[in-house]
Amino acid sequence: MASPVLAPGQVSEINLTVTPANKARTPFLEIPFQLPSGMTRLDVGFEYAKAEDCALDIGIMDSRATDYPTRSGFRGWSGSARNEFFVATDAATPGYYAGWMPPGSWKLLLGMYRVPDSGVAVRLTLMADAAPRGVTAMPKPATPRVEHPGWYRGDLHCHTHHSDARGGPELLAESARLAGLDFLAVTDHNTTSQWRYFGPRSSEDLVFIPGMEVTTYRGHANVFGLNEWVDFRLGNGGDLDALVREVRRQGAILSINHDKEPLPWDYDYPDMDCMEVFHGHWLTGNDGVLAKYDRFLADGRRVSLIGGSDYHQPAEQERPGPVGLGKPTTVLWLPCLDAPAVVEALRSGHGYVTESPNGPHLAFTANGQPMGSTVTGSDDIALEVEVTGASGDRLVWVGEAGPVSEKLIPGDAWKETMRLPMPGRFLRAEILADASRAKAIKDLMDWCENRIELPRAQQSLTDAPPIRRTLSNPVYFEAPK
Repeated sequence: MASPVLAPGQVSEINLTVTPANKARTPFLEIPFQLPSGMTRLDVGFEYAKAEDCALDIGIMDSRATDYPTRSGFRGWSGSARNEFFVATDAATPGYYAGWMPPGSWKLLLGMYRVPDSGVAVRLTLMADAAPRGVTAMPKPATPRVEHPGWYRGDLHCHTHHSDARGGPELLAESARLAGLDFLAVTDHNTTSQWRYFGPRSSEDLVFIPGMEVTTYRGHANVFGLNEWVDFRLGNGGDLDALVREVRRQGAILSINHDKEPLPWDYDYPDMDCMEVFHGHWLTGNDGVLAKYDRFLADGRRVSLIGGSDYHQPAEQERPGPVGLGKPTTVLWLPCLDAPAVVEALRSGHGYVTESPNGPHLAFTANGQPMGSTVTGSDDIALEVEVTGASGDRLVWVGEAGPVSEKLIPGDAWKETMRLPMPGRFLRAEILADASRAKAIKDLMDWCENRIELPRAQQSLTDAPPIRRTLSNPVYFEAPK
């Protein structure tokens, strides 16, 4: 493909046809062009005939970018959310990055999500200018820290208009405070431009966890604790090892997201730290994800269980309901509240996931060791469990072979000491809705009444499976050496 040279103030047009053969070679088609020296702004237009079987994404890289995985030169991504964007030295469309515009060979990235058999015609327009502008750098992030040990609540999966939501960061931050969250990971798709807002505004009442959702056409994964953007351009073969190495280089952690229809994980499972088992409302196929997670544990893998709402902030605040920000909520025991402590607790599994910020509390120790720990022993296990907010529901203990024991929760504030036989490689706990089941289903049906369908729902509400309100992380067991 010819590489057009842009002329200041003039529109350059690129027309091409994207075919299934293009997608078979690589998920991302690179379209090069030459940016002259001295340019301070670039505007891009993107047109094609969208259809059920035709969906393309777009992003851009500057002349510093290398082949996958690159650590520099990425200038933004909007997926299929926008038909136009701009990048300038002093500003950029949400999802994109302002800053110096180096001359040389830039590349538009076309993500080929769905391409019809007949192909699709694409029209791209580019216009650069050299008007005087300042240069804006990414602001330095704040590093708040609350010096108080305790349980802290957060949502680990949400979006703003920096990717495919309609609402901006200001509204999402307001939503998080209204929900009573202590920490928030804003995981916009394939971009970290949202950090420009959240980084300097991280505060003791709402700690921002730097994150990004690595969004591919064969599965999604969140990365938490990043210092900089991470390349998402996994090829058809996966390139997962390179992604994991880059995540580890930054001291960050990797979590596989919503491994269920319509967006299951279709690669081999990498060396992951976490798995998003509780995604959105429980009745959206999460029981199948939990079954996969239990198989990982039974096979000897140690992966922390987390949750995330996948909330896409709307343009206006919504009335609270059973689906929304903080639903579910990941609850962590932290020695202090700051971003590094949250990332370490996620890695270690020191916590649980509950249906909402006010959902049931569930904590236990095994032989005195908290969730996420390894216990050495060969006989029965001494358990201390604490549950609040789930009177009349059931506490179920689950081990390597499945459910081990269950008990009706007798009150809203319940503590008990018990012993169980060695359950195999792991033991985790969950709260199943019994007394609360009818209300949970009614609330969801009422919420769905004026909606076409429950997002990602895979089950009938009239014949719903067991509703898990809270899931603990496991304790792991090893035989004495």
